[in-house]
Amino acid sequence: MAAPATPVRGSGASLTSMALGQLGRLVIYVVLALLVVSVLYPLFWMVMTGFKTTQELFSNSWGLPSQLRWSNFVDAWNQGVVRYLLNSLVVTVASIVTTVGLSALAAYALTRMRIPFSGPVTLAILGGMMLSPTVALIPLFRLISALGLVDTYWALIILYTAFRIPFTVFLIRAYMMTISREMEDAAVVDGASRLQIFWLVILPLSRPIIVSAALLQALFAWNEFLFALVFINSQDLKTLPVGLLDLQSRFLTNYPVMFAGLAIAALPMIVVFMIGQRQFIRGLAEGYGK
Repeated sequence: MAAPATPVRGSGASLTSMALGQLGRLVIYVVLALLVVSVLYPLFWMVMTGFKTTQELFSNSWGLPSQLRWSNFVDAWNQGVVRYLLNSLVVTVASIVTTVGLSALAAYALTRMRIPFSGPVTLAILGGMMLSPTVALIPLFRLISALGLVDTYWALIILYTAFRIPFTVFLIRAYMMTISREMEDAAVVDGASRLQIFWLVILPLSRPIIVSAALLQALFAWNEFLFALVFINSQDLKTLPVGLLDLQSRFLTNYPVMFAGLAIAALPMIVVFMIGQRQFIRGLAEGYGK
């Protein structure tokens, strides 16, 4: 006679754990799908509204447009969105270069060089993150007015740089502290100067966090409203947030054109983030994960 099969111990527990694992993954996928929908659907709705007529918007605000009316985007473009876009581009690119460049130099000095009172200097720089732009608005306006920079690009570039340097230094410094000194020592043996080490060794190794800092600065400068409203008066120098507010005042009843302008304003940052998202995630993960 054949011997009776012996039950495998723990088989029931393993099946239960597998089922729970699959259920957990399913819950995670559902939550992620809901997050994707909650992020993408408002953007999709904004773009689709830009193709509608005012009557379609109010009669069926959640439906699709009967046809793609590109004329709404052309009207928004001709009503000044292109000028606001170029102004925001100039201010954003300039503030990225100044903020990331100065912050990288400061972070390198704080992590690789022996400077007097480096601890208090670090605390003073990081303490700048606690300064609110709203509280400092009046003295800043008097200072910028005394320098004759009101209604110029430089007013926004200087302010965006000054208020973002503390956070950017904190970000880049945390990443540079994880970089090994072996390559720097080899460069010193080869006779490289401090500037050459920074430019040829440290910056290439810090590329992920540099890209992350640049993207965060771009998002801040592109969407900043308060300084752009207070320090820019000329219609030709208004950036997108303030310019879109002016566009709204001119199209009180033509909402599709206004939404078309919003879609045009959001497109550059979406494209930039999609291009740099891999470096962005890598920089933040490696900077805080090591």
